Parts: sequence; C-alpha cells; structure tokens
Amino acid sequence: MQKKDQTPLPQDDSPRAVASLRLTEQARVFLESGKVDDAITTLERAMNLNPSNGQNYYYLAEAWLKKGNPSQAREFNRLAAMYLRDEPDWMNRVNAQQERIRAR
Repeated sequence: MQKKDQTPLPQDDSPRAVASLRLTEQARVFLESGKVDDAITTLERAMNLNPSNGQNYYYLAEAWLKKGNPSQAREFNRLAAMYLRDEPDWMNRVNAQQERIRAR
C-alpha cells in the first residue's frame, strides 16, 4: 500500500517511465529531508529518462521554491500543469503550489 504522498507507478510502465518515477520518489524524500540540491540533481536525472513525468516538474518547482528562486519554480510549475492537467488530485497540488509561488 502506498502512502498518500508517494509517487504512484506510471500507466506507461516502460522501464524508463518506471525508473523516472522511482527517481522522483527518491527526490521527494530528499526534499522532505531538506536535501534540496540532491533532490534537484535526482529530478534532473528523472526528467532525462521521462520528459513527460509531470510529477517530476511539480517537485522541481518545490525544490526551486525552497531555494528561493520563484522564477525557476514558476517555469516548472507551468510544465507540471501541462503534463498533469488530466489528473485532478495533482492539479489541486499544482494550483496550490502556483499560489505559493505568486506569494513570493
């Protein structure tokens, strides 16, 4: 059973998509631990494996927000919205994140 925040396995179960989401999950843990630079590096690897992984962009936006760079966060939030537009739960998160970015 997955935790609420855990990254679900992709519908596209190609090895690259699965590996990308595993890296995204690892990066989420790094973010929770305050290891923002490690998270960014891991998320960049995930992005190279599967550029359409919208959750990856959401967490990249989170990482850049934590680093105090709202312009980078805004760009990754935009990409997250583009790739996650058909996933209502994720879009709620993306929209909330967008509000936090605007508040900066």
